[in-house]
Amino acid sequence: MPFLFLIYIIAYLDRVNISFANLDMSKDLHFSDQIFGTGAGIFFWGYFLLEIPGAIIVERWSARKWLARIMISWGIITAGLAFVHTWWQFYGARFLLGAAEAGFFPGLIVYLTHWFRQQDRAKAVALLMSAVPLSQVAGAPIARALLHVHWMGLAWWRWLFVVEGIPAVIFGFVTLLWLTDRPQHAAWLPDDEKDWIIGELDREKEIKKAKHSYTVFKALAHRDVLTLAGVYFCAVTTSYGCTFWFPTILKRASGLSNEVVTVVALLPFFVSWLCMMFNGWHSDHHHERRFHVAVPQLAACVALAVAALTGGSNVVLLVGLFCVAIGGINAYLPAFWALSTLTLTETAGAAAVGMINSVGNLGGFMGPYVMGYLRDHTRSFAAGIGALSFAAFLASVLTLTVRHHRAHPE
Repeated sequence: MPFLFLIYIIAYLDRVNISFANLDMSKDLHFSDQIFGTGAGIFFWGYFLLEIPGAIIVERWSARKWLARIMISWGIITAGLAFVHTWWQFYGARFLLGAAEAGFFPGLIVYLTHWFRQQDRAKAVALLMSAVPLSQVAGAPIARALLHVHWMGLAWWRWLFVVEGIPAVIFGFVTLLWLTDRPQHAAWLPDDEKDWIIGELDREKEIKKAKHSYTVFKALAHRDVLTLAGVYFCAVTTSYGCTFWFPTILKRASGLSNEVVTVVALLPFFVSWLCMMFNGWHSDHHHERRFHVAVPQLAACVALAVAALTGGSNVVLLVGLFCVAIGGINAYLPAFWALSTLTLTETAGAAAVGMINSVGNLGGFMGPYVMGYLRDHTRSFAAGIGALSFAAFLASVLTLTVRHHRAHPE
């Protein structure tokens, strides 16, 4: 788990580092808010194309080899973002980055099903997903340290992409050499523990097969799978709309310097890490998933609605509301991904996870794009923040229609 946590921090950092780069990038390249929002979100169209195959590859072939391939390729492309000069280069690099990273996250979720029982899975996912807010906590000091760097005549935000791309390449090779695919391959695990976890996981598979036997195509058409894809689309719309735009919103609302913004922007993500860990533990403790997804989304909806109505006139209130909003849109993740693995198993389950993540992550295009589009056309962030609030509301409502939502400990 510590190793998975580390490589997911690297992955998420490379995905969202443009949120800090944009403190100066758009100004230097003469990008409008709509161009930045589109480029931030176009990542997810590349991501969309290879999600399902990537998840199935992890189930049928090797997590170690597939994750290593992904990390090495995305690290190279991240560093390449340092050399963009036009909007079409920016769009192309972000699209290729998404295509390179496709399959990484669903691969990790499928990989956890090879090691953790259902009743323990939300805690494991919480540990993994805590990398989401903590990647922002890690990214802010890196951005701050580079703010006044102009090595070789390149602006600091260009070096940000280079500095954060290199670790992905290095740890890609480490993953290839170090990660263990399944418990039966773990020479470091005592035989009695190995036999126990293999037996527990096999028993869970047999129980699921006895209740539901699905082909890949039937799994993709499963009612709960389609509903969860809709939930994830709405939730991700809100999540990336906030993540990509919050530093820029804060800077423009407050007039604070880049140095101060990179510090203050840490707070909502630290709060969301605490919320995520608690919600994952609470979900496993009560063997319940559905309300542990819906309630955090509803909290995010209310906080963003208030932020839209107040218009950012009070900076302290704005930061507090985004603490609640970003806390909610991250806290639901452990219970959500545990919920997504309740019904299906093996290849059908892997395909379902890939499909949920693939379709859902198109919201990663929608959120940043809508924010940029509405900002350009209304000259205010209020309408965009209101749209993100509505998306969180839809995620909450859709979650309550999911039928399989309890993690039975027996």
